[in-house]
Amino acid sequence: MTEDLRLGVWAMLGEPRTTAALEDAGFDWVLLDQQHGHFDDAAVRATFALRHERRVPVLVRPRANRADLIGRALDAGADGVIVPLVESAAEAEAAVAAASSPPRGTRSFGPLPGALQAERPFVGVMVETAAGLAALDAIAATPDLDLVFVGPFDLSQSLGTTVDDLLADDGPEAPLPRVVAACRAAGVRAGAFGATEARARRFLELGFTDVVAALDTSVLAAGGAIADRVRA
Repeated sequence: MTEDLRLGVWAMLGEPRTTAALEDAGFDWVLLDQQHGHFDDAAVRATFALRHERRVPVLVRPRANRADLIGRALDAGADGVIVPLVESAAEAEAAVAAASSPPRGTRSFGPLPGALQAERPFVGVMVETAAGLAALDAIAATPDLDLVFVGPFDLSQSLGTTVDDLLADDGPEAPLPRVVAACRAAGVRAGAFGATEARARRFLELGFTDVVAALDTSVLAAGGAIADRVRA
C-alpha cells in the first residue's frame, strides 16, 4: 500500500455498518480503534465482512504492541496497523516483524482474507511519550516502517504541557517539528491525531502528511447540522 493517507477518520463506536459507510464519506483512510474504542475482535471482523471492495485503506489500532493482536487485526482484513505506545527502535521493529511474513518477519499464515493480502501490510507506530520522543530518530529509521504517528494527548501529558501548547510550539527543536524532520530524514510519513478541523489544519501546517481530521462520533454530530438548517 503506497498511496498517501492524508486525511483520515478515526472510528471509535465499534458499529460495523456505520464504520463501513465511512469508506464512502470522503476521507482518505479509516482507522478502527481497538485500544480506546469499542472495536473488539467480533466488531472488526464484522466491519471487514461488509467490505466488498477496497475503496480507501482501512487500518486497525490494536490494543497493544503484541504479535498476536497485530496478526488478528490483519487476518480480519485490515490493510495495516497503527501500533500504540512505541518507545524504542526495538519496539518499532517488533511491530514491523509482527505484521510481516517470513523471512522479513514472524507473522503466521492463516487462511483468512487478511492472510491472503500483500506480504507486508502498512505499519505505523505511535510516538506518544517522552521516551518515544527521545528515541524518535531510531524509531523512524526502522526498516520497512511506513509511518510515525503522534498521539498528542498522551505526548503532551508526558511532556508536562497541553495539546494546544504542543501545537503552538513550532521552533526547530520543538517536539512536533522534530517528528516531521525525523520522518523526512528517514523517508517515512509523519502522522498525527488531529480529530478536530482546527487541530488537523495545524498538523498539516507543521508538515505532517497523514492526519486524523474527524472521529466517527463527530461525523455523526456534523450530520445534525442538516436538521438545524432545515429548521432555520
